[in-house]
Formats: sequence, structure tokens, C-alpha cells
Amino acid sequence: MTTTPRRLASGIAAAGALALALTACSSGGGDAASDGPTDSGSLTVWAWDNTVEPIAEAYMEENPDVTIDVVNAGTNTDQYTALQNAVAAGSGIPDLAQIEYYAVPQFAIGESLADLSDLGASDLDGTYSPGPWTAVQQGEGIYGLPMDSGPMALFYNTTVFEKYGVEVPTTWDEYLEAARALHAADPNVYITNDTGDAGFATSMIWQAGGQPYQVDGTDVTVDFTDEGSTKFAEMWQQLLDEDLIAPTSSWSDEWYQGLGNGTLATLTIGAWMPGNLEASVQQAAGQWRVAPMPQWEEGASVSSENGGSAMSIMEAAPNKALAYDFLAYLSHGDGTAIRIDAGGFPATTADLESDEFLNKESEYFGGQKINEVLSQSAADVVEGWQYLPFQVYANSIFNDTVGQAYVGSTTLTEGFANWQQQSIAYGNEQGFTTE
Repeated sequence: MTTTPRRLASGIAAAGALALALTACSSGGGDAASDGPTDSGSLTVWAWDNTVEPIAEAYMEENPDVTIDVVNAGTNTDQYTALQNAVAAGSGIPDLAQIEYYAVPQFAIGESLADLSDLGASDLDGTYSPGPWTAVQQGEGIYGLPMDSGPMALFYNTTVFEKYGVEVPTTWDEYLEAARALHAADPNVYITNDTGDAGFATSMIWQAGGQPYQVDGTDVTVDFTDEGSTKFAEMWQQLLDEDLIAPTSSWSDEWYQGLGNGTLATLTIGAWMPGNLEASVQQAAGQWRVAPMPQWEEGASVSSENGGSAMSIMEAAPNKALAYDFLAYLSHGDGTAIRIDAGGFPATTADLESDEFLNKESEYFGGQKINEVLSQSAADVVEGWQYLPFQVYANSIFNDTVGQAYVGSTTLTEGFANWQQQSIAYGNEQGFTTE
């Protein structure tokens, strides 16, 4: 589950990470199919997700000769910097690490992650929903197993829509009209917030059919003039031009207040969001509902992913057999039930399709069977999306490029052109063939 903005603290840290990646300076743990017992030994796992520790405890109960130390080395980009530093130093490297899907390519291309194909991962086709399963594959290798997924949906405050007699939008054209109607009815009400977020923007482009990134080894193409990118930029620009989006930062106190008091009417976000609403927006319990993501074409059923993480085995891990045994337990074994019970949204098709999961009624969402909507979204994710092998860096410069459109100094189209130009320049500086 990704619940915080995903930005690097500094471009310098990202640049160092990429230089390390391209020179493939991993400390080397031998062949991915290294020998080692699977019923005894010790593992160190870096993860910020709070369900990993109870899963590790359950695994140790079943395997009393195994010791697993779960370490929170920082959330997302903070951990990635620490992980790259450990790899560069050749010491302090964990056996396994939680890595968000957008960051997997950067670590995989640097040979910091073990290819899991020969450990059993090559037999897992169909085990996971398409989006997360594609995200952990780079070339012929499999560099992690999905922990969760983030198929997108429209979370909306039904009380607000009913109060002002506005229909819940099913298309993006209707979304724009709903934004106008809500804000006209009450200038304090906005259909959503956005101050510029790379993950949200790329997820929206993904759903629109855009493929701005094409990656073949170290050959990279960046093109934000494709049809999907243009669709999103032009539609979202209208919302910005008409001041229909609240200039509120996600995950701020003001954001939570807006979700609770009805001044923020919707969120288009990943399926991991319900737990956040239940925990932090308790005053709006019973008011929120979930609907499919609005469509670019009426009658379509197309979605994309937003957030979510894999768990990867580091190439330096001395006992990959034990690490993979725990990884399998966590990602598609008994550990998945622990994650789901704690509010995590699964990537495993067996859980996504189970009657128990689909028929679960959510008290917070007014008794709605929200998993029916969210599971369908997982099945509807557009195939073919790719992230850059330096996406962590690219995301770190989003606010300096595309983000300027949110403060009125440029347009989204101009911002995407600037993001494209700077991403291409950076890729070439780091040794990629980028155009």
C-alpha cells in the first residue's frame, strides 16, 4: 500500500542511485538458485508496510528455526536511498526489500535484485492480477513478487452528491460537468484536490491508453505527446483553468479535513485507500462509496494501477532459497490472509475472485460490497504500461516541470514537454540511449 507522496528528497540522491544502477555495482550474492536450507536460518527484511512484521511472526511460528528481522529503513524513497547506499558499500544489505512497482526497474537494471525465475517465480503466471505481475518483470527476469495492488476507482461522498443533486460521473466528460455543478452549488466544495503528483498523472495517462515510456534494455523513449497523455493534459487543464480543483496537498491535515467535512467530494485513487479513510476520516463513516473509474469513452471498462509494492530478494542475499520460501508465504501463501484482514488490497487472483472477498460488506462504505468494484478494476487494467529505469529520479523533478501548471506559470502540456526534455537529458547523462 502506498499512502504517502512518492518523491525523492533530492535529485542528487537519485543521480547517485542511477550511476550505481548502470555500473551494476551490486555486492553479488552468487547465482539466484543458490543453495541453502529453507527451514532454518536468518533473514533481514526492509519494509515500511506494517503488515510485514505480523506475517514474519506467523512464518516463524511455523518455522521455529528461522529468525526474521523486519526493519523500517524509511518509507519508499528514503528507503531506496538507504538501499542504494548499502549496495554501493557492499555491506548492510537486507535479504529482502519492499520496493514500489515504479521503482523496481531502477533496481533491476542495476543487478541489485535477484532474478526469481529459477526459484519458482516462472511458474506463477495467473497467480497475480495483470498490472502487478507485469510490473515485477523486466526483460526475461522476474525481480520481485507482488505484495498488493492499487487498481484505481472513484471514491465519492454520496452525501455531497445527493445534497446538490449531482449525478456520480461515469465518464471524464461527466466528471468535468460534475466538478462545475458542485463548485457552483457551493464555492467551498471541490470535486477533488491536486497540487501535482507524478504517480497520479502517470496513472491517469495509463488509463487513457498512453504509453509515454518505452523501454528495451538501455534503449529508452520518452514521449508525452501520445494520445493518452494529450487526453489527460487537455481534460485536467480545464479543471485547473476553471479553479475546480482544490489546491490542497494530499496526506495533509487540511486534506483529511476536506474528506471528512465534504468539501472534497471525490478521490480517484488506488484500491488501498479504504483503510486510510476508515482510520483517518472517521467522521464521514457511512458517507463514502466506491464506483468504477470514470471512462474516456462511454460504456468502456478500463482502469490502471496507482501505487502498490513488490517484495524483492536482493542479489546479495546469501540464502535465496530461504528468502524465496518466506517471500512465497508473504505474497501468495498464508501471509496474504493477514494482509487482507489488516485492510490491504490483494494482488492474488484467487483472493480477488473469492466469494468471501467479493461479498464482504463494508460498514464504513454504507454496507457496500466495495471489493466487487475494486476487483473488477484489477481485471480491467490496461496492459503494456512501462516505467522508466530511472523513474525514481523522473518523479523527483515532476513538481519542477509539470507541477508548475498547478501554480499557473505554465500549462500541463508545456509542463509535460519540459518533463520529457529533462528526463531524456538525464537518461542520456546516465548512459541510457534516450530519445
